[in-house]
This record gives sequence, C-alpha cells and structure tokens, in this order.
Amino acid sequence: MATDLKKVFSINGQQGLFWYLSQARTGVIVESLMTKKRSCAPLSSKMTSMYDISIYTDEGEVKLQDVFERMKAKLGDKEAPSGKSAPELLKAFFEEVLPEYDRDRFYVSHMKKVVEWYNCLKEYASLDFTKEDENTGESVETAEEKKVE
Repeated sequence: MATDLKKVFSINGQQGLFWYLSQARTGVIVESLMTKKRSCAPLSSKMTSMYDISIYTDEGEVKLQDVFERMKAKLGDKEAPSGKSAPELLKAFFEEVLPEYDRDRFYVSHMKKVVEWYNCLKEYASLDFTKEDENTGESVETAEEKKVE
C-alpha cells in the first residue's frame, strides 16, 4: 500500500513519525508509526507534514518525497546510514543521492533527520508513495495499487 506523505507528520519534541488520524477538539489524533500507540497532539505542538518538507539545492528546492525516491533507487532494499553516523559519511551519502544539495543551507543535522525518517518509513510504512493528480491536486493510486485491491 502506498504511503501518503500528506498524512505522515513529524512532531517537534517527539521521536519518530506519526500518522494523522483525525482532528480533535484540543488538537490532532495521531498514531506513532513505530509503536502504533494513539495520542492527541495539542494544537500548540509544532507538526510538519512530510509532504511539505523540501531540501535546499543549488537550483532551488527538491521535495522530500523526491529525495526519498532517489535514496530508494540508490539503496535498493538496504537501509540508509544511521542518523548517528559520522558527519563525513552522511555528507558522502548525500553527495551521491542529491549531489546538487546546498552545502550552505542543508546541514548535517538535517541529513540526520532525513535518513532517520527514511529508515522509519522503510521499516514501518512503505517507500512507495502516492502520486498527486496534476489536475485536481488530490492523491491518486497508481494502476498497480488498484490491481491489488
């Protein structure tokens, strides 16, 4: 099943990624990808959808989904380097995956988050992502996904 990055969130101060489930009166109901535990994230929490994240490059910005797809093409079934890897290893990895990344604005701390998110999605969700219909802006399933159902 394809992952819709519009519904996968990072919550500031919380480890891992979360599925958006629904709106609540006092916040948002989310479920941890790793533990499958549900909780209510208060409205005061800083939450960021994986779909809205981009990485700075020399030519502009690249959507996180595109970076994940490049990582998947490079790594195949292997995991990305750990977020605890040496900075030189992470920089070398992104040199291969995203050679045009902006060295002045895409820091090692960002690289650590990206590889941790990638590994979390690989283990607990799917690295096959829903595509957006160019006409409507809605997420659509690919023909292969429709065949499975």
